[in-house]
Amino acid sequence: MKYQCTLCGHIYDPELGDPDSGIAPGTPFEDIPEDWVCPLCGVGKEMFEKME
Repeated sequence: MKYQCTLCGHIYDPELGDPDSGIAPGTPFEDIPEDWVCPLCGVGKEMFEKME
């Protein structure tokens, strides 16, 4: 399940992870540390919504 930042539109894809932030490919969004922020705009996980 992909998640999209409601502020800037960045999409977190679990298959890709976020290697620049230390999030390995295959990491579900729910397993990302709570202090992770959007790599584009810097907002927290709470600003991301599930994509249908």
